[in-house]
Amino acid sequence: MLKDADKAAVAKRFEEIAEPVKIIMFTQEHECEYCSATRELVEELGGLSDKVAVEVLDFMKDKARADELGVDKIPAVAIMAGGQAPSVDRPALTGVGDKDHGIRFFGVPAGYEFTTLIEDIVMVGKREHGLPEDIAKELAKVDSPVHMQVVVSPTCPYCPRAVLAAHRFAMASDMIRGDMVEGSEFPHLVVKYGVQGVPHTVINEEHSYVGALPDAEAAKAVLKAIGK
Repeated sequence: MLKDADKAAVAKRFEEIAEPVKIIMFTQEHECEYCSATRELVEELGGLSDKVAVEVLDFMKDKARADELGVDKIPAVAIMAGGQAPSVDRPALTGVGDKDHGIRFFGVPAGYEFTTLIEDIVMVGKREHGLPEDIAKELAKVDSPVHMQVVVSPTCPYCPRAVLAAHRFAMASDMIRGDMVEGSEFPHLVVKYGVQGVPHTVINEEHSYVGALPDAEAAKAVLKAIGK
């Protein structure tokens, strides 16, 4: 999936990772159109750092785990804080001390979204959301569950900013979950949410905005969605 030059660049970026990261990817026995590409991509990334472990699960056979992580479609990728570094005897972490920050990708993170995937892995590996203190304080006011779904296209240069905002918010608040949703892979959601342009962010099914808002404005949209 990755050229040698890309692998070298990613491996260099992964040197910034201080703490173990776990990537959980959901596919199925007879892989969907984009499942194999997503699986191969995350498996290659896992081979670029001893701080990154990859666990591939079956959407049907591991339904309980899928339900636990809120995975209702595939391909799906969750980026989590791993509890311990992977080893030869334990190449994939299996729940020991893992922390779920609510960071999800639905659809292959290709095109511009590949950059977001790398940024997320490094962010979780650093255990830092990277948001300004004033925005983090605003997000601390979130006291009820928030589900942000950012519908994107892999050819959209503005989409990564919106996705990364949702993922940073999820990293900053245990009450927030942020999803990237690749629109062409899930057209029923494009119809459901009336998506006419991307990025299109849906908050708790009922509220939405279009475009890559500055983080401060996106935080206001989140608070407005829960009546604050």
